[in-house]
Amino acid sequence: EGDFWDFYCGKKVVEKALPVGVVLTIPAAGSEGSGNSVITRLDGLVKLSLRTESALRPRFAVMNPELTFTLPPYQTACGITDMMAHIFERYFTNTQACEVTDSVAEGLLRTIMIQGKKAYDQPCDYDARANVMWAGTLAHNGICGTGRREDWASHFMEHEISAVYGVAHGAGLAVVLPAWMQFVARRNPGKVAQFARNVMGVEPTPDLLADALNGITRLREFFRSIGMPATFGDMGIDSPNIDRLVEMLHLHKGNPIGGYERLSPADTHAIYTSML
Repeated sequence: EGDFWDFYCGKKVVEKALPVGVVLTIPAAGSEGSGNSVITRLDGLVKLSLRTESALRPRFAVMNPELTFTLPPYQTACGITDMMAHIFERYFTNTQACEVTDSVAEGLLRTIMIQGKKAYDQPCDYDARANVMWAGTLAHNGICGTGRREDWASHFMEHEISAVYGVAHGAGLAVVLPAWMQFVARRNPGKVAQFARNVMGVEPTPDLLADALNGITRLREFFRSIGMPATFGDMGIDSPNIDRLVEMLHLHKGNPIGGYERLSPADTHAIYTSML
């Protein structure tokens, strides 16, 4: 009964649902292993997510890598970026003593980059597609967030971009993520430096910030290697209305946002501006 949008805008809480089974055709969102969903309402260009613990988590998922052989390279790359982002949102945390979860996240990120590039270059590589498909599930089924406080600021910032300008979610994340990392690293470089060293292969130095920035540069280079954009202009957005993006972001998600670093409207404005 009623309007399903009530669940997304917070008026109603999901308590039960019909059982869901899925056949995965585009490894990206991890929907096959999570109870989460996202929808855009065209009236007002509002894009919101809905998280449920169990009601909407699929009872089963059929995962056949051959069904992804015909994905265009661009959609393959968007999926790779999205699943990496799902790990980043959980990996960048101030929660201490989560070495096992860190190792799971770092191993998945390294594998996604290696196998994802293979799948991008060789669309019918069964083993690469299989590894990417399984990694996408593990990126978003909750295991990478075990024992820690999560972030999600990058996803919130990207949702405003794709809601208004219609870009693919993964493409938007390829622009937002490095910009967000660069901003927070100047305040809190520790975990970004750890990512740079353990995932991007940066040789450790005594300068945490320098190592962090080096890793971010290498991440941008990886996204470029799979055809992902780096700026608003690359996404075909020459004159973004940053004031509107910031206003709607904090209207929908509150003030401040994020877990690794708490971001005010001035902070998110600066991050969006750096994406020009």
